[in-house]
Amino acid sequence: VMAYGVALWSFATFLSPWAAARSLWLFISTRILLGVAEGVALPCMNNMVLRWFPRTERSSAVGIAMAGFQLGNTIGLLLSPIIMSRTGTFGPFVIFGLFGFLWVLVWISAITGTPGEHPQISAYELEYITKGQKLVKPQVQGERLRKIPPFRNLLSKWPTWALISANAMHSWGYFVILSWMPVYFKTIFHVNLREAAWFSAIPWVMMAVLGYVAGVVSDALIRNGTSITLTRKIMQTIGFVGPGIALIGLNAAKSPAIASAWLTIAVGLMSFGHSGFLVNFQEIAPQYAGVLHGTK
Repeated sequence: VMAYGVALWSFATFLSPWAAARSLWLFISTRILLGVAEGVALPCMNNMVLRWFPRTERSSAVGIAMAGFQLGNTIGLLLSPIIMSRTGTFGPFVIFGLFGFLWVLVWISAITGTPGEHPQISAYELEYITKGQKLVKPQVQGERLRKIPPFRNLLSKWPTWALISANAMHSWGYFVILSWMPVYFKTIFHVNLREAAWFSAIPWVMMAVLGYVAGVVSDALIRNGTSITLTRKIMQTIGFVGPGIALIGLNAAKSPAIASAWLTIAVGLMSFGHSGFLVNFQEIAPQYAGVLHGTK
Protein backbone atom coordinates (compact mmCIF):
# COMPACT_ATOMS: atom_id res chain seq x y z
CA VAL A 1 0.00 0.00 0.00
CA MET A 2 2.82 2.39 0.85
CA ALA A 3 4.51 1.74 -2.50
CA TYR A 4 1.27 2.39 -4.40
CA GLY A 5 0.69 5.58 -2.43
CA VAL A 6 4.17 6.99 -3.01
CA ALA A 7 4.08 6.04 -6.69
CA LEU A 8 0.72 7.76 -7.12
CA TRP A 9 1.67 10.98 -5.37
CA SER A 10 5.01 11.07 -7.21
CA PHE A 11 3.08 10.72 -10.46
CA ALA A 12 0.74 13.54 -9.42
CA THR A 13 3.71 15.73 -8.47
CA PHE A 14 5.49 15.00 -11.74
CA LEU A 15 2.35 15.85 -13.75
CA SER A 16 1.68 19.12 -11.93
CA PRO A 17 3.66 21.41 -14.31
CA TRP A 18 1.95 19.87 -17.34
CA ALA A 19 -1.47 20.22 -15.70
CA ALA A 20 -0.85 23.82 -14.61
CA ALA A 21 0.10 24.79 -18.17
CA ARG A 22 -3.27 23.59 -19.45
CA SER A 23 -5.89 24.63 -16.93
CA LEU A 24 -6.37 25.59 -13.31
CA TRP A 25 -8.85 22.77 -12.73
CA LEU A 26 -6.49 20.18 -14.15
CA PHE A 27 -3.78 21.43 -11.81
CA ILE A 28 -6.18 21.31 -8.86
CA SER A 29 -7.06 17.74 -9.82
CA THR A 30 -3.41 16.67 -9.65
CA ARG A 31 -3.09 18.28 -6.22
CA ILE A 32 -6.20 16.46 -5.02
CA LEU A 33 -4.72 13.20 -6.31
CA LEU A 34 -1.52 14.03 -4.43
CA GLY A 35 -3.44 14.55 -1.20
CA VAL A 36 -5.42 11.33 -1.58
CA ALA A 37 -2.26 9.31 -2.21
CA GLU A 38 -0.34 10.92 0.66
CA GLY A 39 -3.14 9.91 3.01
CA VAL A 40 -1.78 6.35 3.20
CA ALA A 41 1.68 7.34 4.47
CA LEU A 42 1.20 7.73 8.22
CA PRO A 43 -1.33 4.90 8.66
CA CYS A 44 1.08 2.59 6.83
CA MET A 45 3.96 3.84 8.97
CA ASN A 46 2.01 3.01 12.13
CA ASN A 47 1.25 -0.47 10.82
CA MET A 48 4.89 -1.11 9.93
CA VAL A 49 6.14 0.02 13.34
CA LEU A 50 3.54 -2.20 15.02
CA ARG A 51 4.76 -5.24 13.07
CA TRP A 52 8.49 -4.62 13.10
CA PHE A 53 9.28 -3.31 16.59
CA PRO A 54 8.83 -4.65 20.12
CA ARG A 55 6.39 -2.80 22.34
CA THR A 56 9.10 -1.08 24.40
CA GLU A 57 10.72 0.49 21.31
CA ARG A 58 7.69 1.74 19.40
CA SER A 59 7.92 5.36 20.54
CA SER A 60 11.57 5.52 19.45
CA ALA A 61 10.69 3.87 16.14
CA VAL A 62 7.93 6.39 15.47
CA GLY A 63 10.36 9.15 16.45
CA ILE A 64 12.85 7.92 13.85
CA ALA A 65 10.17 7.58 11.17
CA MET A 66 8.79 11.05 11.84
CA ALA A 67 12.32 12.49 11.91
CA GLY A 68 12.58 11.41 8.29
CA PHE A 69 9.26 13.13 7.66
CA GLN A 70 10.59 16.41 9.11
CA LEU A 71 13.94 16.18 7.35
CA GLY A 72 12.00 15.84 4.10
CA ASN A 73 10.35 19.17 4.89
CA THR A 74 13.77 20.69 5.56
CA ILE A 75 15.28 19.41 2.31
CA GLY A 76 12.26 20.55 0.31
CA LEU A 77 12.29 24.05 1.81
CA LEU A 78 16.02 24.51 1.21
CA LEU A 79 16.31 22.96 -2.25
CA SER A 80 13.15 24.33 -3.84
CA PRO A 81 14.37 27.97 -4.16
CA ILE A 82 17.69 26.77 -5.60
CA ILE A 83 15.99 24.47 -8.11
CA MET A 84 13.49 27.15 -9.11
CA SER A 85 16.27 29.68 -9.72
CA ARG A 86 17.89 27.29 -12.21
CA THR A 87 15.02 25.39 -13.79
CA GLY A 88 11.97 27.61 -13.33
CA THR A 89 8.96 27.45 -11.05
CA PHE A 90 8.00 23.89 -11.90
CA GLY A 91 11.46 22.34 -11.53
CA PRO A 92 10.89 21.05 -7.97
CA PHE A 93 7.73 19.22 -9.07
CA VAL A 94 9.60 17.25 -11.72
CA ILE A 95 12.71 16.51 -9.65
CA PHE A 96 10.87 15.53 -6.46
CA GLY A 97 8.45 13.42 -8.47
CA LEU A 98 11.31 11.48 -10.06
CA PHE A 99 12.97 10.93 -6.69
CA GLY A 100 9.68 9.54 -5.42
CA PHE A 101 9.72 6.87 -8.13
CA LEU A 102 13.30 5.94 -7.21
CA TRP A 103 12.27 5.63 -3.56
CA VAL A 104 9.50 3.20 -4.53
CA LEU A 105 12.01 0.90 -6.22
CA VAL A 106 14.18 0.83 -3.08
CA TRP A 107 11.14 0.25 -0.84
CA ILE A 108 9.83 -2.67 -2.91
CA SER A 109 13.23 -4.37 -2.96
CA ALA A 110 13.92 -3.95 0.77
CA ILE A 111 10.62 -4.27 2.67
CA THR A 112 8.27 -7.15 3.48
CA GLY A 113 4.92 -7.05 5.25
CA THR A 114 6.13 -8.80 8.40
CA PRO A 115 9.55 -9.64 9.89
CA GLY A 116 8.94 -13.36 9.38
CA GLU A 117 8.65 -12.86 5.61
CA HIS A 118 11.99 -11.08 5.24
CA PRO A 119 14.63 -13.37 3.67
CA GLN A 120 17.59 -11.73 5.42
CA ILE A 121 16.32 -11.47 9.00
CA SER A 122 18.24 -13.51 11.57
CA ALA A 123 16.58 -15.93 13.97
CA TYR A 124 17.78 -13.84 16.92
CA GLU A 125 16.35 -10.63 15.49
CA LEU A 126 13.01 -12.27 14.70
CA GLU A 127 12.77 -13.73 18.20
CA TYR A 128 13.68 -10.36 19.74
CA ILE A 129 10.90 -8.61 17.83
CA THR A 130 8.17 -11.17 18.41
CA LYS A 131 8.93 -11.68 22.11
CA GLY A 132 8.85 -7.95 22.70
CA GLN A 133 5.44 -7.47 21.13
CA LYS A 134 2.42 -7.22 23.39
CA LEU A 135 0.42 -9.70 21.36
CA VAL A 136 0.80 -11.94 18.34
CA LYS A 137 -1.15 -10.42 15.51
CA PRO A 138 -3.86 -12.55 13.87
CA GLN A 139 -2.20 -12.37 10.47
CA VAL A 140 0.96 -13.88 11.98
CA GLN A 141 -1.06 -16.70 13.52
CA GLY A 142 -2.55 -17.55 10.14
CA GLU A 143 -5.97 -16.16 10.91
CA ARG A 144 -7.68 -13.54 8.79
CA LEU A 145 -8.68 -10.12 9.98
CA ARG A 146 -12.20 -9.02 9.28
CA LYS A 147 -12.37 -7.48 5.82
CA ILE A 148 -14.55 -4.68 7.15
CA PRO A 149 -13.17 -3.17 10.37
CA PRO A 150 -15.68 -2.93 13.25
CA PHE A 151 -16.24 0.80 12.84
CA ARG A 152 -19.31 0.88 15.07
CA ASN A 153 -17.40 -0.70 17.92
CA LEU A 154 -14.33 1.49 17.39
CA LEU A 155 -16.29 4.73 17.10
CA SER A 156 -18.35 3.97 20.21
CA LYS A 157 -15.29 4.33 22.45
CA TRP A 158 -14.16 7.62 23.99
CA PRO A 159 -10.43 6.83 23.52
CA THR A 160 -11.06 6.56 19.78
CA TRP A 161 -12.56 10.04 19.65
CA ALA A 162 -9.79 11.39 21.85
CA LEU A 163 -7.22 10.11 19.34
CA ILE A 164 -9.19 11.36 16.34
CA SER A 165 -9.54 14.86 17.81
CA ALA A 166 -5.87 14.98 18.88
CA ASN A 167 -4.79 13.84 15.43
CA ALA A 168 -7.02 16.40 13.70
CA MET A 169 -5.80 19.31 15.85
CA HIS A 170 -2.15 18.29 15.54
CA SER A 171 -2.41 17.89 11.76
CA TRP A 172 -4.24 21.19 11.32
CA GLY A 173 -1.57 23.11 13.22
CA TYR A 174 1.25 21.19 11.56
CA PHE A 175 0.19 21.76 7.97
CA VAL A 176 -0.86 25.38 8.50
CA ILE A 177 2.61 26.15 9.86
CA LEU A 178 4.34 24.10 7.15
CA SER A 179 2.37 25.72 4.32
CA TRP A 180 2.45 29.33 5.50
CA MET A 181 5.75 29.73 7.34
CA PRO A 182 7.75 30.92 4.28
CA VAL A 183 4.93 33.32 3.37
CA TYR A 184 4.90 34.60 6.96
CA PHE A 185 8.61 35.46 6.88
CA LYS A 186 8.37 37.01 3.43
CA THR A 187 5.27 39.08 4.21
CA ILE A 188 5.95 40.19 7.80
CA PHE A 189 9.73 40.62 7.71
CA HIS A 190 10.18 41.24 3.95
CA VAL A 191 12.97 38.71 3.49
CA ASN A 192 13.67 37.14 0.11
CA LEU A 193 12.59 33.61 -0.79
CA ARG A 194 15.92 31.96 0.03
CA GLU A 195 16.15 33.67 3.42
CA ALA A 196 12.54 32.72 4.15
CA ALA A 197 13.39 29.11 3.29
CA TRP A 198 16.29 29.04 5.77
CA PHE A 199 14.26 30.60 8.58
CA SER A 200 11.45 28.13 7.82
CA ALA A 201 13.71 25.06 7.69
CA ILE A 202 15.24 25.39 11.16
CA PRO A 203 12.04 24.47 13.09
CA TRP A 204 11.68 21.19 11.20
CA VAL A 205 15.23 20.14 12.08
CA MET A 206 14.39 20.75 15.73
CA MET A 207 11.18 18.75 15.35
CA ALA A 208 13.14 15.81 13.94
CA VAL A 209 15.58 15.87 16.87
CA LEU A 210 13.06 16.42 19.67
CA GLY A 211 10.66 13.86 18.20
CA TYR A 212 13.31 11.17 18.56
CA VAL A 213 14.25 12.40 22.05
CA ALA A 214 10.59 12.23 23.09
CA GLY A 215 10.38 8.68 21.75
CA VAL A 216 13.44 7.54 23.69
CA VAL A 217 12.17 9.17 26.89
CA SER A 218 8.72 7.60 26.44
CA ASP A 219 10.16 4.12 25.98
CA ALA A 220 12.40 4.61 29.03
CA LEU A 221 9.45 5.70 31.18
CA ILE A 222 7.46 2.62 30.17
CA ARG A 223 10.39 0.25 30.77
CA ASN A 224 10.88 1.78 34.22
CA GLY A 225 7.30 1.13 35.28
CA THR A 226 5.35 4.24 34.27
CA SER A 227 2.01 3.22 32.83
CA ILE A 228 1.55 3.52 29.08
CA THR A 229 -1.54 5.68 29.59
CA LEU A 230 0.26 8.18 31.84
CA THR A 231 3.26 8.29 29.51
CA ARG A 232 1.08 9.08 26.50
CA LYS A 233 -0.77 11.79 28.45
CA ILE A 234 2.48 13.44 29.55
CA MET A 235 3.84 13.50 26.00
CA GLN A 236 0.59 14.76 24.52
CA THR A 237 0.28 17.53 27.11
CA ILE A 238 3.77 18.77 26.23
CA GLY A 239 2.91 18.43 22.53
CA PHE A 240 -0.14 20.69 22.83
CA VAL A 241 0.58 23.13 25.68
CA GLY A 242 4.21 23.82 24.75
CA PRO A 243 3.52 24.95 21.16
CA GLY A 244 0.56 27.05 22.33
CA ILE A 245 2.76 29.02 24.73
CA ALA A 246 5.49 29.44 22.10
CA LEU A 247 3.03 30.72 19.49
CA ILE A 248 1.80 33.33 21.98
CA GLY A 249 5.42 34.44 22.35
CA LEU A 250 5.71 34.65 18.54
CA ASN A 251 3.44 37.70 18.63
CA ALA A 252 6.22 39.69 20.31
CA ALA A 253 8.87 38.82 17.69
CA LYS A 254 10.41 41.91 16.09
CA SER A 255 12.94 40.20 13.82
CA PRO A 256 12.97 37.10 11.61
CA ALA A 257 15.60 35.46 13.84
CA ILE A 258 13.46 35.85 16.98
CA ALA A 259 10.38 34.67 15.08
CA SER A 260 12.27 31.61 13.85
CA ALA A 261 13.37 30.88 17.43
CA TRP A 262 9.78 30.95 18.72
CA LEU A 263 8.61 28.80 15.82
CA THR A 264 11.47 26.38 16.43
CA ILE A 265 10.33 25.97 20.04
CA ALA A 266 6.69 25.57 18.97
CA VAL A 267 7.32 23.07 16.20
CA GLY A 268 9.94 21.19 18.21
CA LEU A 269 7.61 20.68 21.18
CA MET A 270 4.80 19.68 18.83
CA SER A 271 6.81 16.52 18.10
CA PHE A 272 6.12 15.22 21.62
CA GLY A 273 2.64 14.41 20.34
CA HIS A 274 4.18 11.69 18.18
CA SER A 275 4.90 9.81 21.41
CA GLY A 276 1.38 10.62 22.54
CA PHE A 277 -1.55 10.14 20.20
CA LEU A 278 0.46 8.82 17.25
CA VAL A 279 1.87 5.76 19.01
CA ASN A 280 -1.36 5.26 20.94
CA PHE A 281 -3.16 4.17 17.75
CA GLN A 282 -1.07 0.99 17.95
CA GLU A 283 -2.09 0.38 21.55
CA ILE A 284 -5.85 0.88 21.68
CA ALA A 285 -6.61 -1.04 18.46
CA PRO A 286 -3.44 -2.83 17.29
CA GLN A 287 -5.22 -4.92 14.66
CA TYR A 288 -6.75 -1.82 13.09
CA ALA A 289 -4.10 0.81 13.85
CA GLY A 290 -3.80 1.92 10.22
CA VAL A 291 -7.55 2.12 9.68
CA LEU A 292 -8.07 4.04 12.91
CA HIS A 293 -5.24 6.42 12.08
CA GLY A 294 -6.85 7.19 8.74
CA THR A 295 -10.15 8.06 10.45
CA LYS A 296 -9.45 11.62 11.50
